[in-house]
Amino acid sequence: MAGVVAVVAAWLAITATAKPVLHKVGGSQGWNQNVNYTEWSSSTGPFLLGDWLYFGFDKRYYNVLEVNKTSYESCNDRVFIKNVTRGGRDVFELTEAKPYYFISGGGYCFHGMRVTISVSKDDGGRSALPPAIAASTSAPVLAPAPAAEAPSKNGSPSLLRLDLFLYLIVLCVTTYYLYYLFSVLE
Repeated sequence: MAGVVAVVAAWLAITATAKPVLHKVGGSQGWNQNVNYTEWSSSTGPFLLGDWLYFGFDKRYYNVLEVNKTSYESCNDRVFIKNVTRGGRDVFELTEAKPYYFISGGGYCFHGMRVTISVSKDDGGRSALPPAIAASTSAPVLAPAPAAEAPSKNGSPSLLRLDLFLYLIVLCVTTYYLYYLFSVLE
């Protein structure tokens, strides 16, 4: 019986950790002009390591550039860290605990198309929220998996978590079966 309790406790510890979340930048308005992205980011967070940002926009007019703080403050689109734009429905993984700065070039940054995302290591209480509340803050990640030939530097935590979950289920069922079997034989 103690083994079953240990397995259940381990399973709860694994599933209680914060899961990556896909945040749609700008909410229902997406990546467009005249959206208060400062308000959006403060009401949407916390943003955690492994979370994803989804930028939905009209690629004929807008783009998404990751920039440094100076370029963000001056809306300078000439010097950027990364051009996130791939087609108007673009995702970006938050891989470091730091502030990220994004702007739209072509002068749209001056019309408010810029956002700062502050990423933290801890879950900010996200995993402590009841499931209904946690689910209402942001949708679970449905982001593309990394390519097999280019794995992320920290492995694939979601696959590892799934493997551990399946292992614990098998272990729990096996332990329960053995406990039942030995109690019947006594």
